[in-house]
Amino acid sequence: MTELPAQPVVHEVNTRVWLLEVQRRTGRRGGLADVPKDAWDEVTPHGVDAVWLMGVWERSPQGREIALRDPSLTAAFGRAVPGIREDEIAGSPYCIRRYEADEALGGTEGLAAARAELAGRGIGLLLDYVPNHVAPDSPWTLTHPEYFVRGTADELRADPAGYLPAGDHVLARGRDPFFPPWPDVVQLNAFEPALRAATTDVLTRIGDLCDGVRCDMAMLMTNDVFARTWGERAGPRPAREFWPEVMSGVRRRHPGMVFVAEAYWDLEWELQRQGFGFCYDKRLYDRLLHEDAGSVRRHLAADEDYQRRLVRFLENHDEPRAAHTMEPAKERAAAVVIATLPGATLWHGGQFTGRRVQLPVFLDRRPEETPDGELRAFHERLLAAVHRSGMRTGRWRLLDCEGWPDNGSYRNLLAWCWSGGAGRFLTVVNLSGQPAQARVRLPWSDLGAGDLPLTGLLDGARHLRSGAELSGPGLFVDLDAWGTHVFAVGPADG
Repeated sequence: MTELPAQPVVHEVNTRVWLLEVQRRTGRRGGLADVPKDAWDEVTPHGVDAVWLMGVWERSPQGREIALRDPSLTAAFGRAVPGIREDEIAGSPYCIRRYEADEALGGTEGLAAARAELAGRGIGLLLDYVPNHVAPDSPWTLTHPEYFVRGTADELRADPAGYLPAGDHVLARGRDPFFPPWPDVVQLNAFEPALRAATTDVLTRIGDLCDGVRCDMAMLMTNDVFARTWGERAGPRPAREFWPEVMSGVRRRHPGMVFVAEAYWDLEWELQRQGFGFCYDKRLYDRLLHEDAGSVRRHLAADEDYQRRLVRFLENHDEPRAAHTMEPAKERAAAVVIATLPGATLWHGGQFTGRRVQLPVFLDRRPEETPDGELRAFHERLLAAVHRSGMRTGRWRLLDCEGWPDNGSYRNLLAWCWSGGAGRFLTVVNLSGQPAQARVRLPWSDLGAGDLPLTGLLDGARHLRSGAELSGPGLFVDLDAWGTHVFAVGPADG
């Protein structure tokens, strides 16, 4: 098992789409075992600690047929990729028939080869797990009906959108508490002891193949949310939560396995408490896109240890592309924020090159888009610089930006520092479309009175400022719209 760092940098790759593009480029068919090294180089730029191969499991033929009969879905497919063919619609990677590696990817041997290739680079492998539901043609629906939330024949007749037949049983379709049932999945029962044991077994076997799992909609399996969604139909509420029970079993065989929760509804802390190493930070994503610097600053006032177990991102397969939602200068500023905060960071395949089309996960082909070479160079420089600096091995601290009565632009600035570890580092970001000025007082009392170098990690620019200024009135900063500073402060040994 490849041991991931305490705050890993993760690159999400749409596995089938990427593999087919590699095949077209090389003119060679094959699975993951046949991917050339230069293609692996492209998805493992310097500074990436783990690759999330999204969508490696056996997809459901029945789920695919349901999708093909849905006019709203097929219209969305056509908008995303004009001229998409039916044979290029693979079905949802979250409508899983079995947790067996897709034969189109080379099966278990191909997945093992991919893991070995990544491990040889010191990079870990993350895979998906969907705890809430399985496909309607999952073997479990016939062999283990006790794993599911069940209904009656009368309910099936009255509400066919909410229930489906499976052999001699009626099973509920999967859902969350806020939306109608999903038509292509069947609801597992988080309160059922046999299901918890089966989940432990499946995750233990997945742990033989990877270094961690990203758990889809993980909060749906907590006792409170599941009871709210299903009420008495789920049966007696267990004394123990789902995730601690499952994880304790998995970790008997895989003590270092990393669990990442897709999490919403402000349940990040609860899921951390239940054992997840990392949880999505959707609140930061929303604030960066739609709110101001003050809102982001309030979010970052949370306890540092809590923030170290969040996943920061600007896009993923469920969200619109960053290049679509943000102007280029804002996207770069937001990327600096993400890269230099505590916590895991998640970068989405195509984000580095400025892709704008959010691809439905059902599809095997994405549209041709002209890569933005400058944006890719910026992202690679940013990730590499942060990684080489070692800043995130230290302790993090949010800093105040102070201004003047006649200049309130300081409110648009965010600042933080890292101390210890590999040295001292300062990040300042103007999270607005106007120039901004402020004083940023640094927290170190041993800077002395003489000049100290401030070296830009992204541009190499070197500035001298007196220690008395930095620890007294503070560093004066004057940033253009969406401007950033990422400095190493003082000698390299800090």
